[in-house]
Amino acid sequence: MALRSSPAALETATDLRILELAAEHIRRFGIERTSVTGIAEAAGMSHANVYRYYPSKTALFDEITAAWLKSLEAGLRIIADAQDPAFDKLERMVFAIHRTYREKLESDPKIFRLFVEATGKAAPVARRHRTRVELEIHRILDEGAGSGLVEIKDARSCLKLVLDALHRFVDPAAIARDIDQTRPELEERVARVMDLLRLVLASGIHDFKLQNL
Repeated sequence: MALRSSPAALETATDLRILELAAEHIRRFGIERTSVTGIAEAAGMSHANVYRYYPSKTALFDEITAAWLKSLEAGLRIIADAQDPAFDKLERMVFAIHRTYREKLESDPKIFRLFVEATGKAAPVARRHRTRVELEIHRILDEGAGSGLVEIKDARSCLKLVLDALHRFVDPAAIARDIDQTRPELEERVARVMDLLRLVLASGIHDFKLQNL
């Protein structure tokens, strides 16, 4: 006797099918020309049925972005949980973010543009991702402070310094602007900034003021 799929499994399959079709339409037609009606037709359902799964086109597009970011976020948690020294983990984490964004930009530019636009608008999907990234970086800095590798007087200012110093390499819009720069060139710059951060964080002077120089 053939096994029947459960209602929950069917819902999940339909959900994923809608996401796949939406991403396919964005790649073929671009963000502006992709419509819920067109996706619904490709899925063989009414556009009202698509809205059962996603309340708006924006929500649908945000889920496409969230889907490919999940594996990166999982990888960052693995890095943060590792037994390596804090600075080594921070460097691995930064390179993981930079390389994942760059790879997506090169291999799937129209889907990456969704992420750039979501970040520019401070959309929930972008804010959630940034919060998760910041959490893992904070964990590493906190661990470094506990082991004596990092001098932290103000955890928030320390985190801001790291994010500001690395902005060019971990901000999606900045990465898109650097598309004409080769990977080796950018990764060499990442390595130089990481070396500088290592010195600054270990020295405890990351909360300096320019007038004190």
